[in-house]
Amino acid sequence: MAESNVKVLGTWASPFVMRVKIALHLKSVLYEDVEEDLLAPKSELLLKSNPVYKKIPVFFHAHSPICESLIILQYIDEVWTTSASSILPSDPYERSQSRFWAAYVDDKFFPALRRLLIGATEEDKKAALAEVVEGTVVLEGAFGELSKGKAFFGGDNIGFVDIALGSLLGWIEVIGKQCETKLVSEAKTPRLVQWADCFSAHEAVKDVLPDVDKLADFGLKLRAKILKGLAPTN
Repeated sequence: MAESNVKVLGTWASPFVMRVKIALHLKSVLYEDVEEDLLAPKSELLLKSNPVYKKIPVFFHAHSPICESLIILQYIDEVWTTSASSILPSDPYERSQSRFWAAYVDDKFFPALRRLLIGATEEDKKAALAEVVEGTVVLEGAFGELSKGKAFFGGDNIGFVDIALGSLLGWIEVIGKQCETKLVSEAKTPRLVQWADCFSAHEAVKDVLPDVDKLADFGLKLRAKILKGLAPTN
């Protein structure tokens, strides 16, 4: 059974929601999964619990809502300190580097990946693809620095950057298939390929990452909804 005071409001397809679930699995924390339909109007619970951004995920602990996935990860790491390893490193410098690269994923890499999914023109998609490919090469270099020759960005164990980037793996595969390009490849990013295999097979992760075909179908519907919202009105 889930802990009655721990809930996750989100949707199965959201990489940001996946982050929270992976962190809870790492910490062996049971939770209630409250599904939000991204293709439908926003629920009253979402609007009430995240009135500023009106976005998922929302994490509830003792009935108090916490928003923004990276903030939630840090909260989980600080609250559940006795179970499993830390998500963020204890060394202040290493912790700052983990936060830096997680911010890079959210501020640079994910927006380019999103533009590649919803690009309205071939020119838009071509520019976004170039940014995504460049981003994977940058992250390949970051992996070499942070992992210190071990399996994960966090070293021997899954850490902050692993969760931030790993939650995008399903979408990376889906979008890569749509544009007929392998976004993470042995040719350009061999260490990321090995890391992705290790991450996806981890006990805390494998039941969270969605089926790629199911995700691809959802992606088509989500893209149609986003483009409809961007269309000019008379």
